[in-house]
Amino acid sequence: MVDSSFPWDELLSHYNTEIKSQHLRTLLQDASRNSLLRAEFDSITLDFSHIKMTDKTLQILENLVEKTHLFSQIESLFKGEKINISEKRSVLHVALRSSPEDFYPSDGKNMVPEVHAVLKQISSFSSAIRTHTLKGFTNKDLINVVVIGIGGSYLGIEFVYEALRSHPEARKLANGRKLKFLANVDPIDFTRAVEGLNAEETLFVVNSKTFTTAETILNAKSCKDWVLKHYEQLGFKKEDHNKIVNAHFCACSTNLDETSKFGIQDKERVFAFWDWVGGRFSVSSCIGVLSLSLHFGFEFIQEFLKGMRSIDQHFLHTRKVRQNLPLLLGLIGFYNTTIQSNFFI
Repeated sequence: MVDSSFPWDELLSHYNTEIKSQHLRTLLQDASRNSLLRAEFDSITLDFSHIKMTDKTLQILENLVEKTHLFSQIESLFKGEKINISEKRSVLHVALRSSPEDFYPSDGKNMVPEVHAVLKQISSFSSAIRTHTLKGFTNKDLINVVVIGIGGSYLGIEFVYEALRSHPEARKLANGRKLKFLANVDPIDFTRAVEGLNAEETLFVVNSKTFTTAETILNAKSCKDWVLKHYEQLGFKKEDHNKIVNAHFCACSTNLDETSKFGIQDKERVFAFWDWVGGRFSVSSCIGVLSLSLHFGFEFIQEFLKGMRSIDQHFLHTRKVRQNLPLLLGLIGFYNTTIQSNFFI
């Protein structure tokens, strides 16, 4: 059995003796219990009554927050302290959706101005593409975007895209445009990604911080070959290759040397992010904001960022556990994956 000094020992004991044998169907028959396992913020309702837990479970989770000094740890995150102890880095994804007046330091330097400089660059570039000011090599409108990445460099973007694509305003803003994703190095995935696309109307976004990620660069080269082959069939020569690639590719990366070698010559086509941006949290960096802005428009995605900031502030300042939605989700996740699974035994 788990050491009694562990702060979650009470929670584990409670689950094994009072919750484990109960059926969720029985728990759901208690209307007062169900009403207690709900929380709301800014028109968002979190209903966790379908989790095998009771009000007492929630009380013990509240005690666990106090015992582990969780709120001070949350404050450390927002202060830019290096809570990523394995890589000795800040975890400052909250800075990516900051307001200009916010202050989020990394190694003592406020990162907000740099974040907003990149957002301004994204706004300008995506607007130029969407208003057809910036075109493909043969002066055709770039109406298709293919995102090349792997793991967090595409999953979050696709998730948000799927969540937004049926929104009436989003659908109107994306009318006539296509957004596709390429992650798998299987040739079939590449074929499906470019299927039905005109190379002269397609922009590729390569998401790789170092621009050396094996799978991503392999797919990027396949896309590059596909574009160049199309233009060669139109009669363009090898001396046009760099101009063609530069017109049809952009990147989210910190390695300007490698992006330049690839053929992305214009620095305005390379969008920066920082070592404190973890892959799974990167959707609000250029990794996600660029592609989503190209498809839906920067102003629309800016509202998405404002919503994220609202939740960030709610997470930081709401000290009542039962009213803090992100905190509740984290606690429930811990409870489901660690306590209910009897991970410690």
